Amino acid sequence: MTDAMYIQLLDLACGAFLLTGVLVLWRRDLSAIVWLFALQGVALTAMVIVLGVRQDDLELILIGLGVGALRAALLPYLMRRALVASGEARETQPLVNVATSLLVAAVLAMLAYAVSQPLVRLSPTPATQAVPVALTVLLIGFFVLVTRRRALSQLVGFLLMDNAITATAFLTTSGVPLVVELGISLDVLLAVLVLQVLTTRMRAAFGGTDLDELRELHD
Repeated sequence: MTDAMYIQLLDLACGAFLLTGVLVLWRRDLSAIVWLFALQGVALTAMVIVLGVRQDDLELILIGLGVGALRAALLPYLMRRALVASGEARETQPLVNVATSLLVAAVLAMLAYAVSQPLVRLSPTPATQAVPVALTVLLIGFFVLVTRRRALSQLVGFLLMDNAITATAFLTTSGVPLVVELGISLDVLLAVLVLQVLTTRMRAAFGGTDLDELRELHD
């Protein structure tokens, strides 16, 4: 792989990774949000495989395929099942509207760029120069987590943060060991399975998964 092709493919994967995170702020349809998360998993997979091909590292390529199987296929499949079980279609009454959310995303991108500059200057390679993208998605995921009311939306916010942490790890190192990535992936899978069960039971017991309404019911 030539240097120019490597940079173009890495930039394309990072651009898709960031775009899917921003579009989660724009959409209110829960099904579309799950699809965007799946597409972000594809972008993350492409990012890892490009790094693996560049380094001629077969283990890193296999890890990338594993990341794709989990984050672009299995987790979205489980979330779609939870969505069907909950019977909810849209994120209603979010704490922040779409226009303000997109403005906040722009501010978060500038903040991530400023914070990551010392790290980029330590080793200014094409991979480390993409770290601000991963940090931006990390902040966007946290923003989604604290401003959405539906349990599934908050789960997507958590998983966006996890995707961003994974991307940062691959961009700043020569590769995450298979055992470490496997352990992290199993933790994430367990969290999604637990939430699927909780969502189903919350829907059956209370008729919805709006966390604010459940908090009022508790009070």
